[in-house]
Amino acid sequence: MKSATALPITSAPAPAPGSDAPAPGRASLASDIRDTLQAEIEQGVLAPGALIDERALAARFNVSRTPVREALQHLAARELVVISPRQGITVARLSIANVRAMLEYIGELEALCARFAARRAGDELHEQLDRSLMICQQAAVAGDPAQYALANTAFHELIYEGSRNQYLAGQIRLARRRSERYRIADLRSRGQIARSLQEHFEIARAIQSGDEAKAAAAMLQHVPAGTTGFSEFLASVPRHFFDVSAD
Repeated sequence: MKSATALPITSAPAPAPGSDAPAPGRASLASDIRDTLQAEIEQGVLAPGALIDERALAARFNVSRTPVREALQHLAARELVVISPRQGITVARLSIANVRAMLEYIGELEALCARFAARRAGDELHEQLDRSLMICQQAAVAGDPAQYALANTAFHELIYEGSRNQYLAGQIRLARRRSERYRIADLRSRGQIARSLQEHFEIARAIQSGDEAKAAAAMLQHVPAGTTGFSEFLASVPRHFFDVSAD
């Protein structure tokens, strides 16, 4: 799983961990804690269903429990954590149906983005795609999943920019961020990387040739939302990550 670094906390004096006394800059502390925990949840550092301990968080951030509670309330409002009188506080889990719907949504948006990129691409984007493919290929040959994941992200970002539709690009980034914690097994094996690289070439060549339909179809195939692709994806995710009671 990816690691995350806690955001810096203000240097103002903080009360002893576990105390409930208010501290100066509490709203800022709560905001920092919220942003750090949100990033860790979205990146899978805090896995779906994981228990969250208020006292441990207060000690970790060297603050009272008050800003921790405020941060967790914000995260609950964003449906990232669940606060239950019986079960305590846990990282929110999505149902299998919701995850599938999310991936279908991402697939359609990415396909539309590739279509727009094929329609609007010029020489500069063509050259950038060639460079991006080379970087992806080098990472694949090296067999480094982390390096390939970075190259993969850069490739997709290039297409988002190439679509020249920033609203669409923003929606894709938001949706991908929300689904990332369920894609812990993506691009980990050489087989996955090799298949991804081949699909990158197909997407890029379709965009470079101006074939909108082919670019969209190739991108849609690239995202694990179809019947076979989703089944493979589902098999790679621990069952306890899902809220099976909602399916």
